[in-house]
Amino acid sequence: MSQQKIKAGINLYAVLKTLEDLVAYDDVARAIIKNKKICIQFSVKNGHKAWVDFENGQCTVGRGKARQAQVLLWFTSCEHLNKMFDGKANPIPLKGFTRLGFLQKQFTQLTRRLEYFLRPEKVENPDGHYIRMNTLFTLTIAAFALPEIALYDKRAKFTASHLPDGILQMGVLPDGPDVYLEISNGKITAGKGKATRPDAMLIMKNDRVANDFLNGKSDPFTAIALGEVLIKGQIPILDGINLILDRVIYYVS
Repeated sequence: MSQQKIKAGINLYAVLKTLEDLVAYDDVARAIIKNKKICIQFSVKNGHKAWVDFENGQCTVGRGKARQAQVLLWFTSCEHLNKMFDGKANPIPLKGFTRLGFLQKQFTQLTRRLEYFLRPEKVENPDGHYIRMNTLFTLTIAAFALPEIALYDKRAKFTASHLPDGILQMGVLPDGPDVYLEISNGKITAGKGKATRPDAMLIMKNDRVANDFLNGKSDPFTAIALGEVLIKGQIPILDGINLILDRVIYYVS
């Protein structure tokens, strides 16, 4: 049960979150939702809730209940939601039957575009745009999945409970992407962008270095020794987050 709950949290709060940047930085995705104005609510019975809003050529993803959603998709359990993300089940629409065409056409096209960027093993000789998008999404999913795992995974929860309060900045030179993790009383929250005063930093030299590092294609110790990955600040934060990141790979893969 806890594993299904963790996966549901990752799907709603980390994977869906990448739709924001997909629309922002990919011309194909932006064209798909051009001139669309619609908000979709995802709700799991007695569990997770998230919404996706498309308006003015932009996408915004949030936790909880949307102020006003035109479409409500209901899931009987976390397992039901996870099966939908795996393409093995359909949601139960409770509202917005006249908008189902958007779900079947544009939203499906959008998620397929996202899947394309999330499956680098299926792409031969990826270009710079592909590498940058995959790096952006991998970093975002890792950051936003980590709090969900720290809440419900026993090993990760134990590690998080012993972390000192502070902020870890993770980013890619020269101009991002950047995410940060804020630790307070054993609870972790994720955010996009640069933190004002981080207590620890993990910075990757460029997109290709970051892509190899985040996808497990390079040895972390070698990357650090060669100066391709820079770490500085509070070592207990870096060590603890690294332990939880190992659990992220377990659940996301």
